Amino acid sequence: MTTVSLSPNGDFLTLDLSGQPCRFHAIWLRDNAQDSETRAPGNGQRLLALRDIPAETKLVAAEIAESKLQVSFAPEDKTVEFDLSWLAANAYDKAAPMEKGWLSEGVEPWDSGLMSDVPVGDFQDLAKGGPALRDWLGKVTRYGFGKIENGPTEDGALFDVVDLFGYVRETNYGRHFEVRTEVNPTNLAFTGLGLQAHTDNPYRDPVPTVQVLYCLESSAAGGENMVVDGFAAALRLRAENEAYFNVLAKYCARFEYAGDAETCLQSRRPMIELAPDGELIGVRFNNRSLGAVNDVPFEEMASYYAAYRRLGEIIDDEAMEVTFRLEPGEAFVVDNTRVLHARKAYSGAGTRWLQGCYADKDGLWSKFSALSAQFGG
Repeated sequence: MTTVSLSPNGDFLTLDLSGQPCRFHAIWLRDNAQDSETRAPGNGQRLLALRDIPAETKLVAAEIAESKLQVSFAPEDKTVEFDLSWLAANAYDKAAPMEKGWLSEGVEPWDSGLMSDVPVGDFQDLAKGGPALRDWLGKVTRYGFGKIENGPTEDGALFDVVDLFGYVRETNYGRHFEVRTEVNPTNLAFTGLGLQAHTDNPYRDPVPTVQVLYCLESSAAGGENMVVDGFAAALRLRAENEAYFNVLAKYCARFEYAGDAETCLQSRRPMIELAPDGELIGVRFNNRSLGAVNDVPFEEMASYYAAYRRLGEIIDDEAMEVTFRLEPGEAFVVDNTRVLHARKAYSGAGTRWLQGCYADKDGLWSKFSALSAQFGG
């Protein structure tokens, strides 16, 4: 049974949700009121700024009826209702996480054990939308990457993949880039050399948060693609040596890229990025684009480089990687703020042609949330 009680001065109420007491401040409840005077009926956006709500707002009455909480505020003499399920989902009366590097709900770290369960979607099914697309996007949000099979083998087909969830983010490489051997390439990605697992474009702010790589031709030997969960690597580093984890999260690295006379990209961000409350929200790792690190004090530089070396060793560990080969008509999508990708070396014989582009995961998350609201899940 759900019960509710007011504090003596009306500053907050206590809601007992299935034996779990949760407190809600009066000003928080008033600011989050769902009535048509507070929020636009069509899109739910607030119609009031906080300055429009009295700073002295208090609760003067509260009762529960039919899975709803009804509360009255003073001095506005206003009464609103809240769904108990909404309050339970948005309860904030809980202990703050103490451990640096915690992960949000729905994010699952992984290692090579995921090889037998790679998130795969059939392009023809995904293009229809609905539950198939919802399920595949859900796995991408959980694991940070997903593979697509049975797509068209046409120039520009990668844009059809982006259309499933969002929009192309154009960069100095254009709307897309070609990945095949070039003479005198401007980037090592355009050679047949193997590449260490890395995140793309760490020298940008904001970094492109989604990368799509689409295969059109693949007859050359080698060139298998690898993905590594940067979150799992960071958490393994923390488990081995918390001081190493902390020094890479505390200080900024500098990344840079100058591909031509018109391009000089630079960023200053930590290799392990934490939110102010300690949530692990990003990894930037790219040995090819690391500039001179000069934001670490002399006393901690040796420790920083030892931590950087160890993180690289963890990333290179085969126990951390999932490997697959892209065949024509196949693609993979990665969360570029989390999952590192790599490529094994391939021979000059035969052909290997892939196209890549960038997008942003706000669109991917939005599509997944919309489909979940429509079809459940």
